[in-house]
Amino acid sequence: MIDLSEQEIFRRKSLEELKSRGIDPYPADEYIVTDYSTEIKRGFREDSPRWEVSVAGRMMSRRIMGKVSFVELQDSVGRIQLYIKCDSLCPNENKDLYYIVFKKLLDIGDFIGIKGYVFCTQTGEISIHVNSLTLLSKSLRPLPIVKSKDGMTYDSYNDVELRYRQRYVDLIVNEGTKDIFLKRTKIFNSVRSFFNEKGYIEVDTPVLQSIPGGAAARPFVTHHNALDIPCYLRIANELYLKRLIVGGFEGVYEFSRNFRNEGIDKVHNPEFTVVEVYVSYKDYKWMMNFTEQMLEHICIEILGSTELKIGEYIINFKAPYRRITMIDVIEENTGVNIAGMNENQLREVCRFLHIEEDKTMSSGKLIDEIFGKKCEWKYIQPTFIIDYPKEMSPLCKCHRQNAELTERFELIVNGFELANAYSELNDPIDQRKRFEDQLKLSKKGDNEAMFIDQDFLRALEYGMPPTSGMGIGMDRLVMLLTKQTSIQEVLLFPHMRPEKLDY
Repeated sequence: MIDLSEQEIFRRKSLEELKSRGIDPYPADEYIVTDYSTEIKRGFREDSPRWEVSVAGRMMSRRIMGKVSFVELQDSVGRIQLYIKCDSLCPNENKDLYYIVFKKLLDIGDFIGIKGYVFCTQTGEISIHVNSLTLLSKSLRPLPIVKSKDGMTYDSYNDVELRYRQRYVDLIVNEGTKDIFLKRTKIFNSVRSFFNEKGYIEVDTPVLQSIPGGAAARPFVTHHNALDIPCYLRIANELYLKRLIVGGFEGVYEFSRNFRNEGIDKVHNPEFTVVEVYVSYKDYKWMMNFTEQMLEHICIEILGSTELKIGEYIINFKAPYRRITMIDVIEENTGVNIAGMNENQLREVCRFLHIEEDKTMSSGKLIDEIFGKKCEWKYIQPTFIIDYPKEMSPLCKCHRQNAELTERFELIVNGFELANAYSELNDPIDQRKRFEDQLKLSKKGDNEAMFIDQDFLRALEYGMPPTSGMGIGMDRLVMLLTKQTSIQEVLLFPHMRPEKLDY
Protein backbone atom coordinates (compact mmCIF):
# COMPACT_ATOMS: atom_id res chain seq x y z
CA MET A 1 0.00 0.00 0.00
CA ILE A 2 1.47 3.38 -1.06
CA ASP A 3 1.39 5.95 1.72
CA LEU A 4 0.40 9.18 -0.06
CA SER A 5 0.64 12.73 1.20
CA GLU A 6 -2.32 15.10 0.96
CA GLN A 7 -0.81 16.79 -2.09
CA GLU A 8 -0.16 13.47 -3.82
CA ILE A 9 -3.78 12.41 -3.25
CA PHE A 10 -4.98 15.77 -4.65
CA ARG A 11 -2.80 15.40 -7.75
CA ARG A 12 -4.09 11.90 -8.44
CA LYS A 13 -7.65 13.19 -8.24
CA SER A 14 -6.71 15.93 -10.72
CA LEU A 15 -5.24 13.23 -12.95
CA GLU A 16 -8.53 11.32 -12.98
CA GLU A 17 -10.57 14.46 -13.66
CA LEU A 18 -8.32 15.33 -16.59
CA LYS A 19 -8.96 11.89 -18.03
CA SER A 20 -12.71 12.28 -17.50
CA ARG A 21 -12.56 15.47 -19.58
CA GLY A 22 -10.86 13.60 -22.42
CA ILE A 23 -7.43 15.09 -21.73
CA ASP A 24 -4.60 12.55 -21.89
CA PRO A 25 -2.18 13.46 -19.07
CA TYR A 26 0.62 11.56 -20.83
CA PRO A 27 0.05 12.09 -24.58
CA ALA A 28 2.15 10.12 -27.06
CA ASP A 29 2.05 12.67 -29.89
CA GLU A 30 5.21 14.57 -30.79
CA TYR A 31 5.24 18.14 -29.55
CA ILE A 32 7.30 20.35 -31.85
CA VAL A 33 9.54 22.83 -30.05
CA THR A 34 10.78 25.72 -32.17
CA ASP A 35 12.58 27.88 -29.62
CA TYR A 36 14.23 27.81 -26.18
CA SER A 37 14.16 30.19 -23.24
CA THR A 38 17.72 31.50 -23.42
CA GLU A 39 17.72 32.12 -27.16
CA ILE A 40 14.36 33.90 -26.87
CA LYS A 41 15.72 36.23 -24.20
CA ARG A 42 18.93 36.76 -26.13
CA GLY A 43 17.32 37.31 -29.53
CA PHE A 44 14.18 39.36 -28.82
CA ARG A 45 14.04 43.00 -29.94
CA GLU A 46 10.94 45.15 -29.38
CA ASP A 47 11.22 46.71 -32.84
CA SER A 48 11.45 43.30 -34.56
CA PRO A 49 8.51 41.63 -36.38
CA ARG A 50 6.18 39.56 -34.18
CA TRP A 51 8.00 36.40 -33.07
CA GLU A 52 5.78 33.34 -32.86
CA VAL A 53 7.26 30.53 -30.72
CA SER A 54 6.46 27.01 -29.56
CA VAL A 55 8.10 26.14 -26.23
CA ALA A 56 7.86 23.17 -23.84
CA GLY A 57 8.97 22.67 -20.26
CA ARG A 58 8.04 22.34 -16.63
CA MET A 59 5.90 24.81 -14.67
CA MET A 60 8.07 26.05 -11.79
CA SER A 61 5.83 28.79 -10.37
CA ARG A 62 2.41 30.27 -11.00
CA ARG A 63 0.67 33.51 -10.02
CA ILE A 64 -3.05 33.53 -10.76
CA MET A 65 -4.72 36.94 -10.79
CA GLY A 66 -8.30 36.50 -12.00
CA LYS A 67 -8.36 36.44 -15.79
CA VAL A 68 -4.58 36.81 -16.08
CA SER A 69 -1.83 34.56 -14.78
CA PHE A 70 1.96 34.44 -14.87
CA VAL A 71 3.90 31.16 -15.08
CA GLU A 72 7.64 30.54 -14.86
CA LEU A 73 8.46 27.81 -17.37
CA GLN A 74 11.71 25.86 -17.16
CA ASP A 75 12.92 24.21 -20.35
CA SER A 76 16.15 22.31 -20.96
CA VAL A 77 18.32 25.44 -20.99
CA GLY A 78 16.72 27.95 -18.62
CA ARG A 79 13.55 29.70 -17.50
CA ILE A 80 11.15 32.19 -19.07
CA GLN A 81 7.94 33.90 -17.98
CA LEU A 82 4.61 33.04 -19.59
CA TYR A 83 1.73 35.52 -19.70
CA ILE A 84 -1.55 33.63 -19.79
CA LYS A 85 -4.73 35.65 -20.43
CA CYS A 86 -8.08 33.87 -20.25
CA ASP A 87 -9.50 35.40 -23.42
CA SER A 88 -6.35 34.68 -25.42
CA LEU A 89 -6.21 31.07 -24.28
CA CYS A 90 -9.98 30.59 -24.64
CA PRO A 91 -11.19 32.92 -27.44
CA ASN A 92 -14.60 31.20 -27.57
CA GLU A 93 -17.37 31.11 -24.94
CA ASN A 94 -16.03 27.96 -23.27
CA LYS A 95 -13.41 29.06 -20.72
CA ASP A 96 -12.84 25.65 -19.09
CA LEU A 97 -9.27 25.38 -20.34
CA TYR A 98 -8.33 28.42 -18.28
CA TYR A 99 -10.62 28.28 -15.24
CA ILE A 100 -10.73 24.50 -14.69
CA VAL A 101 -7.82 22.84 -16.46
CA PHE A 102 -5.13 25.48 -15.99
CA LYS A 103 -6.21 26.93 -12.63
CA LYS A 104 -7.45 23.79 -10.87
CA LEU A 105 -6.10 20.65 -12.52
CA LEU A 106 -2.57 21.65 -13.43
CA ASP A 107 0.16 21.84 -10.77
CA ILE A 108 3.69 23.08 -10.26
CA GLY A 109 5.98 20.49 -11.82
CA ASP A 110 3.68 19.60 -14.73
CA PHE A 111 5.15 19.61 -18.23
CA ILE A 112 3.28 21.82 -20.68
CA GLY A 113 3.71 22.93 -24.25
CA ILE A 114 2.72 26.45 -25.22
CA LYS A 115 2.43 28.48 -28.40
CA GLY A 116 2.38 32.25 -28.49
CA TYR A 117 4.40 35.35 -29.28
CA VAL A 118 7.27 37.08 -27.49
CA PHE A 119 6.82 40.51 -25.93
CA CYS A 120 8.27 42.67 -23.15
CA THR A 121 6.17 43.45 -20.08
CA GLN A 122 5.85 46.91 -18.53
CA THR A 123 8.44 45.85 -15.93
CA GLY A 124 10.90 45.03 -18.71
CA GLU A 125 10.76 41.21 -18.54
CA ILE A 126 10.85 39.31 -21.82
CA SER A 127 7.85 36.96 -21.76
CA ILE A 128 5.63 34.81 -23.97
CA HIS A 129 1.98 35.75 -24.52
CA VAL A 130 0.31 32.31 -24.57
CA ASN A 131 -2.36 31.49 -27.16
CA SER A 132 -2.25 27.69 -26.89
CA LEU A 133 -1.53 25.36 -23.94
CA THR A 134 -1.12 21.55 -23.99
CA LEU A 135 -0.52 19.26 -21.02
CA LEU A 136 2.45 17.01 -21.87
CA SER A 137 3.03 15.17 -18.56
CA LYS A 138 1.28 15.30 -15.19
CA SER A 139 3.53 15.44 -12.10
CA LEU A 140 2.18 13.30 -9.25
CA ARG A 141 4.74 14.37 -6.65
CA PRO A 142 5.16 17.98 -5.49
CA LEU A 143 8.56 19.55 -6.02
CA PRO A 144 10.44 20.72 -2.91
CA ILE A 145 9.57 24.36 -3.56
CA VAL A 146 8.58 26.48 -0.57
CA LYS A 147 6.20 29.43 -0.73
CA SER A 148 7.36 32.57 1.05
CA LYS A 149 5.24 35.25 2.76
CA ASP A 150 5.21 37.58 -0.24
CA GLY A 151 3.71 34.85 -2.40
CA MET A 152 6.86 34.26 -4.44
CA THR A 153 8.49 30.85 -4.58
CA TYR A 154 12.05 29.74 -4.03
CA ASP A 155 13.88 26.47 -4.23
CA SER A 156 14.72 24.67 -0.98
CA TYR A 157 16.57 21.42 -1.60
CA ASN A 158 19.89 21.58 0.18
CA ASP A 159 20.10 18.25 2.02
CA VAL A 160 23.19 16.58 0.54
CA GLU A 161 21.96 13.00 0.94
CA LEU A 162 18.61 13.81 -0.68
CA ARG A 163 20.33 15.65 -3.52
CA TYR A 164 22.56 12.65 -4.29
CA ARG A 165 19.79 10.07 -3.92
CA GLN A 166 17.26 12.02 -5.97
CA ARG A 167 19.54 13.71 -8.46
CA TYR A 168 16.58 14.17 -10.80
CA VAL A 169 14.99 16.53 -8.26
CA ASP A 170 18.32 18.26 -7.61
CA LEU A 171 18.63 18.94 -11.35
CA ILE A 172 15.12 20.40 -11.48
CA VAL A 173 15.25 22.82 -8.56
CA ASN A 174 18.95 23.68 -8.11
CA GLU A 175 20.06 25.56 -11.18
CA GLY A 176 23.81 25.20 -10.54
CA THR A 177 23.68 21.40 -10.51
CA LYS A 178 22.94 21.08 -14.21
CA ASP A 179 25.70 23.55 -15.04
CA ILE A 180 28.27 21.23 -13.39
CA PHE A 181 27.31 18.33 -15.63
CA LEU A 182 27.14 20.44 -18.77
CA LYS A 183 30.68 21.58 -18.01
CA ARG A 184 31.67 17.96 -17.33
CA THR A 185 30.67 17.05 -20.89
CA LYS A 186 32.65 19.99 -22.28
CA ILE A 187 35.74 18.88 -20.33
CA PHE A 188 35.46 15.32 -21.67
CA ASN A 189 35.04 16.67 -25.21
CA SER A 190 38.07 18.93 -24.77
CA VAL A 191 40.28 16.01 -23.68
CA ARG A 192 39.01 13.87 -26.53
CA SER A 193 39.62 16.55 -29.15
CA PHE A 194 43.15 17.17 -27.80
CA PHE A 195 44.05 13.48 -28.21
CA ASN A 196 42.36 13.26 -31.60
CA GLU A 197 44.33 16.25 -32.88
CA LYS A 198 47.52 14.40 -31.91
CA GLY A 199 46.40 11.46 -34.06
CA TYR A 200 45.77 9.03 -31.22
CA ILE A 201 43.05 6.41 -31.59
CA GLU A 202 40.15 6.05 -29.16
CA VAL A 203 39.48 2.40 -28.30
CA ASP A 204 37.29 0.23 -26.05
CA THR A 205 38.65 -2.51 -23.79
CA PRO A 206 36.80 -5.06 -21.62
CA VAL A 207 35.00 -3.97 -18.48
CA LEU A 208 34.46 -7.59 -17.41
CA GLN A 209 37.86 -9.23 -17.02
CA SER A 210 39.15 -12.66 -16.03
CA ILE A 211 42.13 -11.06 -14.25
CA PRO A 212 41.89 -7.68 -12.48
CA GLY A 213 45.11 -6.11 -13.73
CA GLY A 214 46.69 -2.73 -14.26
CA ALA A 215 46.52 -1.32 -10.73
CA ALA A 216 46.95 -2.14 -7.08
CA ALA A 217 43.32 -2.21 -5.98
CA ARG A 218 40.66 -4.48 -4.52
CA PRO A 219 38.27 -5.65 -7.27
CA PHE A 220 34.56 -6.39 -7.39
CA VAL A 221 34.06 -10.11 -8.04
CA THR A 222 31.27 -11.73 -10.05
CA HIS A 223 30.67 -14.97 -11.95
CA HIS A 224 30.36 -15.61 -15.69
CA ASN A 225 27.61 -18.24 -15.94
CA ALA A 226 28.14 -19.20 -19.60
CA LEU A 227 31.88 -19.79 -19.17
CA ASP A 228 31.58 -20.86 -15.52
CA ILE A 229 34.51 -18.73 -14.43
CA PRO A 230 35.02 -15.96 -11.85
CA CYS A 231 35.17 -12.48 -13.38
CA TYR A 232 36.14 -9.06 -12.10
CA LEU A 233 34.92 -5.59 -12.87
CA ARG A 234 37.74 -3.56 -14.39
CA ILE A 235 40.04 -1.82 -11.92
CA ALA A 236 42.16 -0.39 -14.77
CA ASN A 237 42.51 -0.71 -18.54
CA GLU A 238 46.29 -0.38 -18.67
CA LEU A 239 47.25 -3.93 -19.63
CA TYR A 240 44.79 -4.04 -22.53
CA LEU A 241 45.94 -0.70 -23.93
CA LYS A 242 49.56 -1.89 -23.81
CA ARG A 243 48.53 -5.03 -25.69
CA LEU A 244 47.38 -2.66 -28.45
CA ILE A 245 50.79 -0.96 -28.47
CA VAL A 246 52.32 -4.44 -28.90
CA GLY A 247 49.89 -4.95 -31.79
CA GLY A 248 51.18 -1.89 -33.65
CA PHE A 249 49.10 1.11 -32.60
CA GLU A 250 51.37 4.10 -31.98
CA GLY A 251 49.01 6.05 -29.73
CA VAL A 252 45.77 4.88 -28.10
CA TYR A 253 43.45 6.27 -25.44
CA GLU A 254 40.26 5.26 -23.66
CA PHE A 255 37.76 6.86 -21.30
CA SER A 256 37.55 3.99 -18.87
CA ARG A 257 34.83 3.35 -16.30
CA ASN A 258 36.70 1.63 -13.46
CA PHE A 259 35.47 -0.13 -10.32
CA ARG A 260 37.40 -0.55 -7.07
CA ASN A 261 35.87 -2.23 -4.04
CA GLU A 262 37.30 0.29 -1.62
CA GLY A 263 36.35 3.29 0.52
CA ILE A 264 34.27 6.35 -0.25
CA ASP A 265 35.40 9.86 0.62
CA LYS A 266 35.61 13.32 -0.93
CA VAL A 267 37.98 12.19 -3.71
CA HIS A 268 37.14 8.45 -3.98
CA ASN A 269 34.10 6.64 -5.33
CA PRO A 270 33.96 2.87 -6.05
CA GLU A 271 32.90 3.64 -9.64
CA PHE A 272 34.86 6.35 -11.42
CA THR A 273 36.14 7.48 -14.80
CA VAL A 274 39.73 7.88 -15.97
CA VAL A 275 41.20 8.58 -19.35
CA GLU A 276 44.37 6.64 -20.13
CA VAL A 277 46.68 7.35 -23.06
CA TYR A 278 49.67 5.28 -24.27
CA VAL A 279 52.17 6.55 -26.83
CA SER A 280 55.01 4.55 -28.40
CA TYR A 281 58.64 5.71 -28.39
CA LYS A 282 58.10 8.13 -25.49
CA ASP A 283 59.18 8.25 -21.84
CA TYR A 284 57.84 9.80 -18.65
CA LYS A 285 59.77 13.03 -19.21
CA TRP A 286 58.00 13.52 -22.52
CA MET A 287 54.70 12.63 -20.83
CA MET A 288 55.19 15.33 -18.18
CA ASN A 289 55.53 17.93 -20.95
CA PHE A 290 52.54 16.47 -22.77
CA THR A 291 50.41 16.55 -19.59
CA GLU A 292 51.28 20.21 -18.99
CA GLN A 293 50.31 21.09 -22.57
CA MET A 294 47.03 19.22 -22.30
CA LEU A 295 45.92 20.75 -19.00
CA GLU A 296 46.92 24.23 -20.09
CA HIS A 297 44.89 23.76 -23.30
CA ILE A 298 41.83 22.42 -21.47
CA CYS A 299 41.81 25.23 -18.90
CA ILE A 300 41.96 27.91 -21.57
CA GLU A 301 39.21 26.19 -23.59
CA ILE A 302 36.89 25.63 -20.60
CA LEU A 303 37.73 28.58 -18.32
CA GLY A 304 39.28 31.08 -20.71
CA SER A 305 42.37 31.22 -18.47
CA THR A 306 45.07 29.02 -16.97
CA GLU A 307 44.24 30.39 -13.53
CA LEU A 308 41.55 28.99 -11.25
CA LYS A 309 40.59 30.42 -7.86
CA ILE A 310 39.60 27.79 -5.31
CA GLY A 311 39.03 29.11 -1.82
CA GLU A 312 42.02 31.18 -0.77
CA TYR A 313 44.27 29.79 -3.52
CA ILE A 314 44.77 30.74 -7.15
CA ILE A 315 45.87 27.57 -8.94
CA ASN A 316 47.85 28.19 -12.12
CA PHE A 317 47.93 25.47 -14.79
CA LYS A 318 50.39 27.30 -17.02
CA ALA A 319 53.47 25.18 -17.75
CA PRO A 320 56.01 24.31 -16.49
CA TYR A 321 55.06 22.63 -13.19
CA ARG A 322 57.40 21.91 -10.30
CA ARG A 323 59.10 18.48 -10.35
CA ILE A 324 60.35 16.82 -7.14
CA THR A 325 61.25 13.23 -6.30
CA MET A 326 59.21 11.11 -3.88
CA ILE A 327 62.20 10.80 -1.53
CA ASP A 328 62.77 14.57 -1.54
CA VAL A 329 59.05 15.24 -0.98
CA ILE A 330 59.04 13.11 2.17
CA GLU A 331 62.21 14.71 3.46
CA GLU A 332 60.85 18.19 2.65
CA ASN A 333 57.73 17.57 4.76
CA THR A 334 58.96 15.27 7.54
CA GLY A 335 62.69 15.89 7.81
CA VAL A 336 63.30 12.15 7.27
CA ASN A 337 65.38 10.81 4.37
CA ILE A 338 63.96 7.35 3.54
CA ALA A 339 66.45 6.57 0.76
CA GLY A 340 67.67 2.98 1.05
CA MET A 341 65.49 2.15 4.07
CA ASN A 342 64.20 -1.41 4.48
CA GLU A 343 60.72 -2.40 5.66
CA ASN A 344 61.57 -2.42 9.37
CA GLN A 345 63.19 1.00 9.18
CA LEU A 346 60.13 2.37 7.37
CA ARG A 347 57.92 1.00 10.14
CA GLU A 348 60.04 2.91 12.64
CA VAL A 349 59.54 6.07 10.58
CA CYS A 350 55.78 5.52 10.58
CA ARG A 351 55.75 5.12 14.34
CA PHE A 352 57.91 8.24 14.72
CA LEU A 353 55.45 10.20 12.54
CA HIS A 354 52.41 8.70 14.34
CA ILE A 355 51.16 6.93 11.20
CA GLU A 356 49.25 3.68 11.64
CA GLU A 357 50.80 0.61 10.03
CA ASP A 358 50.16 -3.14 10.12
CA LYS A 359 51.96 -6.36 9.27
CA THR A 360 50.37 -6.68 5.80
CA MET A 361 52.04 -3.46 4.62
CA SER A 362 55.08 -3.79 2.41
CA SER A 363 57.76 -1.14 2.00
CA GLY A 364 55.82 0.39 -0.89
CA LYS A 365 52.61 0.62 1.14
CA LEU A 366 54.47 2.19 4.07
CA ILE A 367 56.00 4.85 1.82
CA ASP A 368 52.61 5.50 0.28
CA GLU A 369 51.11 5.98 3.77
CA ILE A 370 53.83 8.45 4.73
CA PHE A 371 53.32 10.40 1.52
CA GLY A 372 49.53 10.40 1.83
CA LYS A 373 49.38 11.39 5.49
CA LYS A 374 52.24 13.89 5.66
CA CYS A 375 52.84 15.27 2.17
CA GLU A 376 50.22 15.00 -0.55
CA TRP A 377 47.61 17.40 0.83
CA LYS A 378 50.17 20.21 1.09
CA TYR A 379 50.70 20.54 -2.68
CA ILE A 380 48.13 22.97 -4.08
CA GLN A 381 49.86 24.17 -7.24
CA PRO A 382 50.35 21.51 -9.96
CA THR A 383 53.38 19.48 -8.89
CA PHE A 384 54.95 16.38 -10.44
CA ILE A 385 56.07 13.90 -7.79
CA ILE A 386 58.62 11.76 -9.65
CA ASP A 387 60.91 8.72 -9.30
CA TYR A 388 58.93 6.36 -7.05
CA PRO A 389 60.51 3.40 -5.21
CA LYS A 390 60.39 0.22 -7.29
CA GLU A 391 57.97 -1.73 -5.09
CA MET A 392 55.32 0.97 -5.47
CA SER A 393 55.27 0.63 -9.26
CA PRO A 394 55.20 -2.98 -10.53
CA LEU A 395 54.34 -1.98 -14.12
CA CYS A 396 56.92 0.78 -14.41
CA LYS A 397 60.39 0.78 -15.99
CA CYS A 398 63.35 1.02 -13.62
CA HIS A 399 64.98 4.43 -13.38
CA ARG A 400 67.88 4.73 -15.78
CA GLN A 401 70.18 6.13 -13.04
CA ASN A 402 68.95 4.18 -10.01
CA ALA A 403 67.61 0.62 -10.26
CA GLU A 404 65.83 0.95 -6.88
CA LEU A 405 63.56 3.66 -8.31
CA THR A 406 61.16 3.79 -11.26
CA GLU A 407 60.42 6.33 -13.95
CA ARG A 408 57.02 7.34 -12.67
CA PHE A 409 55.23 10.56 -11.82
CA GLU A 410 52.02 11.55 -10.12
CA LEU A 411 50.59 15.00 -10.70
CA ILE A 412 49.26 16.49 -7.47
CA VAL A 413 46.88 19.48 -7.66
CA ASN A 414 44.91 21.05 -4.82
CA GLY A 415 46.14 18.36 -2.45
CA PHE A 416 45.17 15.23 -4.37
CA GLU A 417 46.42 13.04 -7.21
CA LEU A 418 45.13 14.09 -10.61
CA ALA A 419 47.34 12.04 -12.95
CA ASN A 420 49.65 9.02 -12.82
CA ALA A 421 52.19 8.08 -15.50
CA TYR A 422 55.15 5.80 -16.26
CA SER A 423 57.88 4.99 -18.63
CA GLU A 424 56.20 1.63 -19.21
CA LEU A 425 58.01 -1.57 -18.30
CA ASN A 426 58.52 -3.50 -21.55
CA ASP A 427 61.04 -6.11 -20.36
CA PRO A 428 58.97 -9.33 -20.09
CA ILE A 429 61.48 -11.06 -17.78
CA ASP A 430 61.56 -8.13 -15.35
CA GLN A 431 57.76 -7.84 -15.56
CA ARG A 432 57.32 -11.52 -14.66
CA LYS A 433 59.58 -11.04 -11.62
CA ARG A 434 57.54 -7.99 -10.53
CA PHE A 435 54.28 -9.97 -10.83
CA GLU A 436 55.81 -12.77 -8.75
CA ASP A 437 56.77 -10.23 -6.09
CA GLN A 438 53.16 -9.02 -6.09
CA LEU A 439 51.99 -12.61 -5.57
CA LYS A 440 54.16 -12.80 -2.46
CA LEU A 441 52.54 -9.63 -1.14
CA SER A 442 49.12 -11.14 -1.79
CA LYS A 443 50.00 -14.23 0.24
CA LYS A 444 51.18 -11.91 2.99
CA GLY A 445 47.68 -10.43 3.21
CA ASP A 446 47.76 -7.51 0.77
CA ASN A 447 44.32 -7.68 -0.92
CA GLU A 448 45.34 -4.96 -3.40
CA ALA A 449 48.36 -6.82 -4.80
CA MET A 450 48.30 -7.56 -8.54
CA PHE A 451 47.55 -10.92 -10.13
CA ILE A 452 49.94 -12.55 -12.60
CA ASP A 453 48.55 -11.93 -16.08
CA GLN A 454 50.13 -14.67 -18.19
CA ASP A 455 48.60 -13.42 -21.44
CA PHE A 456 49.98 -9.93 -20.89
CA LEU A 457 53.42 -11.42 -20.28
CA ARG A 458 53.06 -13.39 -23.51
CA ALA A 459 52.21 -10.15 -25.32
CA LEU A 460 55.33 -8.47 -23.94
CA GLU A 461 57.42 -11.42 -25.15
CA TYR A 462 56.41 -10.52 -28.71
CA GLY A 463 58.01 -7.12 -28.04
CA MET A 464 56.57 -3.77 -26.96
CA PRO A 465 58.37 -0.60 -28.10
CA PRO A 466 59.46 1.99 -25.54
CA THR A 467 56.20 3.53 -24.37
CA SER A 468 54.88 6.06 -21.93
CA GLY A 469 51.37 5.85 -20.48
CA MET A 470 49.37 8.28 -18.40
CA GLY A 471 45.98 8.21 -16.67
CA ILE A 472 43.96 11.22 -15.51
CA GLY A 473 41.10 10.97 -13.03
CA MET A 474 38.36 12.66 -15.03
CA ASP A 475 36.02 13.05 -12.05
CA ARG A 476 38.78 14.83 -10.15
CA LEU A 477 39.57 17.05 -13.14
CA VAL A 478 35.89 18.03 -13.28
CA MET A 479 36.00 18.70 -9.52
CA LEU A 480 38.84 21.14 -10.04
CA LEU A 481 37.42 22.99 -13.02
CA THR A 482 33.96 23.31 -11.45
CA LYS A 483 35.39 24.18 -7.99
CA GLN A 484 33.68 21.31 -6.19
CA THR A 485 35.07 19.89 -2.94
CA SER A 486 33.47 16.43 -3.20
CA ILE A 487 33.61 13.87 -6.00
CA GLN A 488 29.93 13.07 -5.35
CA GLU A 489 29.04 16.55 -6.66
CA VAL A 490 30.38 15.70 -10.13
CA LEU A 491 28.86 12.20 -10.39
CA LEU A 492 25.26 12.15 -11.51
CA PHE A 493 24.48 9.09 -9.39
CA PRO A 494 27.13 8.52 -6.68
CA HIS A 495 27.08 5.27 -4.71
CA MET A 496 25.13 5.39 -1.45
CA ARG A 497 23.74 2.92 1.02
CA PRO A 498 20.28 1.79 -0.23
CA GLU A 499 17.38 3.65 1.37
CA LYS A 500 14.32 1.94 2.82
CA LEU A 501 11.32 2.80 0.66
CA ASP A 502 7.71 2.47 1.74
CA TYR A 503 6.68 0.64 -1.41
